[in-house]
Amino acid sequence: MYQLLNDLSIVEVSSFVASPTAGLYCAQMGAEVIRVDHVAGGLDYDRFMLTEEGRSLSWENLNRAKKSVALDLRSGEGRELCAQLAGQTGQCITNLPERSFLGHAAMQAHRPDNRTDMISVRIMGWHDGRQAMDFTVNAASGYPLMGGPEDWDPDTAPPVNQILPAWDFITGAYCAFALMAALRHRDATGEGSELRVPLGDVAIGTVANSGMMAEMLYRGGDRERLGNAIWGAFGRDFRSKDGVRFMVAALTAKQWAGLVEAFNLGEAIGSLEKELGVDFSAGDEPRFTHRHRLFDLFQNVASGLKYAKLEKRMAAAGTTFEKYRTAHEAAQDPQLVGDNPLFGPSPANPSGFGYPAPRSFANIPEREAGDPAPAPYLGQHSEEVLAERLGLGSGSIGDLIDRGIVRTSDKNNR
Repeated sequence: MYQLLNDLSIVEVSSFVASPTAGLYCAQMGAEVIRVDHVAGGLDYDRFMLTEEGRSLSWENLNRAKKSVALDLRSGEGRELCAQLAGQTGQCITNLPERSFLGHAAMQAHRPDNRTDMISVRIMGWHDGRQAMDFTVNAASGYPLMGGPEDWDPDTAPPVNQILPAWDFITGAYCAFALMAALRHRDATGEGSELRVPLGDVAIGTVANSGMMAEMLYRGGDRERLGNAIWGAFGRDFRSKDGVRFMVAALTAKQWAGLVEAFNLGEAIGSLEKELGVDFSAGDEPRFTHRHRLFDLFQNVASGLKYAKLEKRMAAAGTTFEKYRTAHEAAQDPQLVGDNPLFGPSPANPSGFGYPAPRSFANIPEREAGDPAPAPYLGQHSEEVLAERLGLGSGSIGDLIDRGIVRTSDKNNR
């Protein structure tokens, strides 16, 4: 954790992926992120997969470096405490509906000295109020119907869903950015901001930003399926003599020249250029247009060489490539994880299971990143936060605990 945001406190009332991701990124940069959940845990508290002790590994990793407050959010008193905590803090990230106990106005009402500087970032479904999740938003984006082998019939071929909830993670990152923009604006003007970020808008807006929407409208139809080929450039998966699958990409002249050198295809490429009347070093267009002829040349070479030799040649030529790994292999890979300074130990996980945990993705030279912080136990910081943020005395907090409005750590109650 870096301490760039150590003067910032944020209340997070959220579940699943996008909203917790926004808080996580802020926490990794030093912000105090106070996650508020229902006393039994939020909707994602028991999200698969669970350890033998019943701890969610998903929840554990999306909530590192945060504090946890557990309130009875089904009771009026617990909801009021949550709104008060958000208002007193001044910054809140949530995916609860605006028409809920945690609406922007409800939080704003608790700002000290009647200030109108509350900042809330609210993740929504679609802009028109419909519900959405990453998996349904992705179906609407057009991408799943572009996946799959080239020879699939476009009228009958099934969609290919992505495994990674990319729209959730992009939305979480965008919300962290939006919060920083609102904070900068408040510092300059004293004004608060209510920011609503629909997950669906992030998806369709990203489609537009990528140029794909303009492309579809310009061409008057859909893009063809390409299998594992890279759209508009040279790149695909190949298979070595010993059955190792690997991906190559050549988007620049240097990458292309290195790939031709590594595969010793200079003469064959030259002959193909003369036959077709093109110059493959001129850019992406000729390489993509004639990709099938090129793929055959590269696969013929790959089929005659073991991967270890290919890897050595590709590395020496400065090409861009990677061997395909299973997720289990990737988790144990020395280059990706074991020797990567991104990762550090996480010995204090609530699950009791120790494994590498990531630090901030950003590196700050000459600053110590520190070890990754563990996730909290549900309700671990309830008493601390209520005392510090709302000024409640031990007697008041004890009464709330006795009546089930507040829950303390579930460390020994799982």
